[in-house]
Amino acid sequence: MKPILRKDGVCGGNGGNGGASPSLPLACFDMKPFIATLVVLTLLMAMWQLQPYESFLSSRTSSCPLPNSTSPRSESKLSSSPVAPVSTSTPTIQKAPVFIPPPDPNKRVFPAYGSAASLFVQMGAYRGGAATFAVVGLASKPTHVFGTPWFKCEWVSNKPSAAPVRAKAYKMLPDWGYGRVYTVVVVNCTFPSNPNADNAGGKLLLHAYYSTTSRRYEKFVALEESPGSYDESHYQPPFRYEYLYCGSSLYGNLSAGRIREWMAYHAYFFGPNSHFVFHDAGGVSPEVKAVLEPWVKAGRATVQDIRAQAEYDGYYYNQFLVVNDCLHRYRHAANWTFFFDVDEYLYLPEGRTLASVLDKLSGYTQFTIEQNPMSSKLCVLDPKKDYSKEWGFEKLVFRNSITGVRRDRKYAIQARKAYATGVHMSQNVIGKTTHKTEDMIRYYHYHNSINVLGEPCREFIPVPPKGNATWFEKIPYVYDDNMKRVAGTIKQFEKETIGSIRT
Repeated sequence: MKPILRKDGVCGGNGGNGGASPSLPLACFDMKPFIATLVVLTLLMAMWQLQPYESFLSSRTSSCPLPNSTSPRSESKLSSSPVAPVSTSTPTIQKAPVFIPPPDPNKRVFPAYGSAASLFVQMGAYRGGAATFAVVGLASKPTHVFGTPWFKCEWVSNKPSAAPVRAKAYKMLPDWGYGRVYTVVVVNCTFPSNPNADNAGGKLLLHAYYSTTSRRYEKFVALEESPGSYDESHYQPPFRYEYLYCGSSLYGNLSAGRIREWMAYHAYFFGPNSHFVFHDAGGVSPEVKAVLEPWVKAGRATVQDIRAQAEYDGYYYNQFLVVNDCLHRYRHAANWTFFFDVDEYLYLPEGRTLASVLDKLSGYTQFTIEQNPMSSKLCVLDPKKDYSKEWGFEKLVFRNSITGVRRDRKYAIQARKAYATGVHMSQNVIGKTTHKTEDMIRYYHYHNSINVLGEPCREFIPVPPKGNATWFEKIPYVYDDNMKRVAGTIKQFEKETIGSIRT
């Protein structure tokens, strides 16, 4: 039954006599719509609380902008906490919005990505004496040829109480501009005195600056000496070897037979007190390694793996880098250091000895050697001979007879008097250089023969009459058997020194 509405505004249930109700009063309206309304309001409030404050504030910005923050802390509060009510006792000072002008369409920007070439790529660092050091490496050619990078040296002793010693460095670019992406840089660090005089050990630090107009630089440890390792006698004669060979980069498909012949010949030529340093840039195949290994085991040769240099694009497998590293690595290892290639054979005319020749040249820091260019194809036509049993320099006996032309030269140097070097000579030496040596020492050059894996003889011609020339591929050749005459001696020497080798 419906409730009866009383005149005094209360709900009753027992007529109008105003007596007390014996039971609970009835509701003045239906409860179901009321409960539904409460549920909807609760859900709306929950959704309101879950909404991010940042979106709430941003949605209100257009109609009711917030005052500018005065500090980073107040800005962070806006993004993480509800806005606190503003106190009426402290008025809020609103700052005018900062005007950001639109970008100038004529002002260009240059965003950079990646790197083209390194400022410095170190191959080695060596002490060159009591107070001098050399750091050998590669560097970006445009940076060093067209820019103004420079270096500074610093010695930090292992003794905590010792102050660092600094010296300005002198850089050299010994590849004469032949570099490609990278050029060779030799950094000389010369201190006023020995920075490790107390033999406590320490580190040589190199500061490499990008330019003279910028203070930006890279600093790295170039060399470290352990306590007690410095020995003054190491930099004074007598040296360990009489002669040292520094070979350029070995690359490509090299003939193991030609390498075998070259090594045996020059081990005999230089004598027992000599050493050979080869640099493998990918050319020392298992076959080539097999013919060099006996000499390595005998202590006559060293093979260094430099295949990682391929990552840095330099001239001819970075051969300028290789010869400079070898120069400084073995600077005080020998009296004379020779630089030439494995298709070139040194020769002493008229029965001279190497010791007598170098005695005459001892007053020079450096001397160059003239070449005898040989054909790498022509051999003597003789059906009675089995050419497969002869060595390459034994049967390639035709020499290019063109005169009056400039040919490449190779050289020897007293390495302790050189600061940097090249492939054909050095321009950074102390002392004199001579080129007048053709009557004392020469070399036979068998160009393009080192990469012929099979039989080198590809054309056969009769021996021309003495004094006559044979023309081949528009070049006159004369018969020259000087190298052929020593082949038997070299073969016997190899057998007695390291035994027989199969190639």
